[in-house]
Amino acid sequence: MARTKLTLRFDDYVRGIERLKPQEQLSLIEMISARLKKTLKGKVSKHRITELEGLGADLWKTMDAQHYVNEERKSWD
Repeated sequence: MARTKLTLRFDDYVRGIERLKPQEQLSLIEMISARLKKTLKGKVSKHRITELEGLGADLWKTMDAQHYVNEERKSWD
């Protein structure tokens, strides 16, 4: 008897996960996490916070910073 290869889609996996018990879901997360760490080892680039310096500076050129802060504080109430 010939076997037909079944192709699962992302949604199929999600539905399968929903049927797992909570402890089985945690085990699956641990397994996936371990595999990703192994796969990404050495591939993840490290960034420094200083790389963000100046980002969006052009947006603030025409804006009064104190006015912006005051408006944000008003929205908290």
